[in-house]
Amino acid sequence: MIGYYVHHQGRGHSSRAVAIAARLGRDVTGLSSSPRPDGWPGEWIVLPRDDGPAADLGSGGVASDAPDAGGALHWAPLRHEGFRQRSANISEWIERTRPAAMVVDVSVEVALLARLHGVPVVSVVLPGERSDGPHRLGFGVSSALVAAWPPAATGMVSGLSASDAGRVEAVGAISRRPPSTSALGSSATGRRVLVLGGAGGGGADEQALQRARAETPDWHWDVVGGTSGRWVEDPWPLIVAADVVVAHAGQNAIAEIAAARRPAVIVPEDRPHDEQRTTAAVLQRPEWPAVVLERLPSSGWRALLEQAAAQDGELWQGWNDGLGAERAAAAIRRVADAARVPEVVS
Repeated sequence: MIGYYVHHQGRGHSSRAVAIAARLGRDVTGLSSSPRPDGWPGEWIVLPRDDGPAADLGSGGVASDAPDAGGALHWAPLRHEGFRQRSANISEWIERTRPAAMVVDVSVEVALLARLHGVPVVSVVLPGERSDGPHRLGFGVSSALVAAWPPAATGMVSGLSASDAGRVEAVGAISRRPPSTSALGSSATGRRVLVLGGAGGGGADEQALQRARAETPDWHWDVVGGTSGRWVEDPWPLIVAADVVVAHAGQNAIAEIAAARRPAVIVPEDRPHDEQRTTAAVLQRPEWPAVVLERLPSSGWRALLEQAAAQDGELWQGWNDGLGAERAAAAIRRVADAARVPEVVS
């Protein structure tokens, strides 16, 4: 049995988990505050949320009483019923199933909890600056570190200890669909641009989009996700049909764009630990078919879309070759198999 903790923020963590779990070839249980995602192959345990109002957030002025335990952890609020229950539920599941490994995407506290139960941990490493004490602690207690970007994308994470930096296994992007070999776009109704927002909100504001549409009457615009667009559970057909995709620099969005082999305009959003800005800085290199901007422009969209459309979408092969989930599953199996203790035969 393998446990798989999935962070509840956005959809990228659960999408990645489904893709990897499908290739594990082992019994797997998901543990998350999010509902069970479509396609999950095993048991799914819904954990209580720990980010609601807490009974005590350290108002007494003692640093160690704060939710981050004085900087030692990321989130461990005192006397919080949801936090206590989720920790107890994970512990109960570990005792009941005796898992061979626990995948954590992502939580320093869950990684520590599993390791303190003697369960080997595979931690997913996210992009950005990760030099803070909690990240170093979580990575340090992990048996393996997996990152969903290709080895060629150097500079995706900084601040790790020298030993942990050498242990990060960059498996390549992980998308819900295999890479597309068909080039669509440029339909009979004209060229298409898709603005792809995230499940967690953010993205382009409506006024900026109206100006962009006004400048490019020969382009058909579609907006999904974020605060300005309609919600689409599976945007894959829209991504594949677009001549250009305008998106944030979240890992899941980049993985899907790369799988569809579509040229992109990437505008990073502010995230903790500079996750998206770090990714965007790597994507500025000429080997990736993306135009990277600091922010959405107020004008010049016609030239910008032409510049993006001229990029060779097939260059995304180096980012997402379709084997990332299998490589991640193989890394997890190695940890799980190494944890098995041979039975003593009398």
